[in-house]
Amino acid sequence: MDVRNYETVFILTPVLNEGQVQETVEKFSQVLKENSADLISTEAWGLRKLAYPIQKKSTGYYFTLTYNHSGEGNIVDALELAFRRDERVIRFLTTVLDKHSVTYNERRRNGEMNQQKAQPAEVAAQ
Repeated sequence: MDVRNYETVFILTPVLNEGQVQETVEKFSQVLKENSADLISTEAWGLRKLAYPIQKKSTGYYFTLTYNHSGEGNIVDALELAFRRDERVIRFLTTVLDKHSVTYNERRRNGEMNQQKAQPAEVAAQ
């Protein structure tokens, strides 16, 4: 069976408190686990300004779920159905990651992207 890698970005309404936000994120992580997906990472981007008002709101809590799935059924349909049923979610987008995106995300999570490139000693000495 082929393993597919996904990344889902979703925005929660800004009227939630910290406990409600964490509970909501945990709910969607549980949906992935129940559908035999492997959750690789959950990233909180925090409260951000929206590009345009959605449901009369100008800000929202941004989150990213990175996961893979090799089992039966469509994991994206199951997750997006949960998003549609939850009034706390104001937007979501799921993308399939290619092998380069997976590698990039791993390096970014490990902190390799913000480091300065070390120059070889002989180049620096000249």
